[in-house]
Amino acid sequence: MASRVRAVVWSESAQRALDEVIEYIANDSRAAAGHVLEAALDVAASLATLSERGRVVPELEDPAIREVFVFRYRLMYRVEEARVVVVAFVHGARDFAAWRTNQGLE
Repeated sequence: MASRVRAVVWSESAQRALDEVIEYIANDSRAAAGHVLEAALDVAASLATLSERGRVVPELEDPAIREVFVFRYRLMYRVEEARVVVVAFVHGARDFAAWRTNQGLE
C-alpha cells in the first residue's frame, strides 16, 4: 500500500519561532544552532509521509493537532487533507497555557 504524501508548510508564527530559537542558540554556538535547525527541518519534512506519527497535543485535545519533539522543542502541526501545517515550535519547558494565551489560541 502506497503512503499518502502531503505537502509540509510552516505557518509564519512557527517559522518566526524557529528563527528566534536558532538565533538564540547561535549566540552560544553556531554549530549547535545548525544542528537544531537541521533536525527541525528534517523532522518537519518527514511529516509529508508520516503525519500521523506524532501524539495529539495533550493540552488541546484536538486530534488534528499533533506534536513531535525535536530535542527539547515541541514541533506542533495540524494535519489537513492535502498538507501538514507546522503551527508552532515551542520549548518544552515553556508554560503552555501562557504561551497559548499569548498566541491568541484561547
